[in-house]
Formats: sequence, structure tokens, C-alpha cells
Amino acid sequence: MKPTIIFDLGGVLIDWNPRHYYRTIFDHEHEMEHFLKNIATSDWNELQDAGRSLTEATDILCLHFPEYERMIRLYYSEWKKMLNGALEETVTILKSLKEKDYRLIALTNWSDETFPVALEMFEFLHWFEGILV
Repeated sequence: MKPTIIFDLGGVLIDWNPRHYYRTIFDHEHEMEHFLKNIATSDWNELQDAGRSLTEATDILCLHFPEYERMIRLYYSEWKKMLNGALEETVTILKSLKEKDYRLIALTNWSDETFPVALEMFEFLHWFEGILV
């Protein structure tokens, strides 16, 4: 029986962070930080990871913060721009384990709507025997 190695994706194999995109949108860092800490928060994002649709989540947040509607709608429409490439050191480890014939499994808390974006962008995601989304 082959040993199994499990990898997380965001922050382990892929550099995901909304700041990568929002730095290009906001004029000032403190405005971006306010938006991400008080409006489009990690807690809000995690509800989509738990199964709430991106459309529903976006619409709800826009109702609560209409003055930020444009910025809120960009969160998922431009989610791809929050992916700042592969974390090459970890991908090198993944490749080495693949070549040694380990059983590779991935898990992610990205939603079933955002994960396909990453799957299309990163070839190494196809190296896994299975991925739990």
C-alpha cells in the first residue's frame, strides 16, 4: 500500500489572497484593509466555502453595504486575480512525491464555484488522485 500525502491548496500550493487584486483597485492600503476587515471579511468568504452561492453572498453583502457594491461585486467576478501563482517550493515537493509514486490527495475550502478556476490555471492540480472541495 502506497503512503498517502495530503496537501491543502490555498497558502500551501497556491498563493491566494484578495489583497493581490484589491491593491490594484484601492488608492490607499488603509482603504483596502478596511474593506477586507469590515465588509468582504474572511468570515463572509468562508460562508461561500461552506456552500452558499457566490451570487447570493454578493447580493446580500451589497444590500448591507450599498456604498461598496462595485468593490463587493469584484470579489468573485475577479477571483482569478487573487491567485498570485504557484508557491514553487511546495510544488517542487509535490512533484518529488509524485515521482516517488506516493498517493497524493488535495483538499481545499474554496467553493465549488471558485475551485474550477484554480483547476484550470494550475496543471499540477491534475497530479492528485483525488481532491476534496
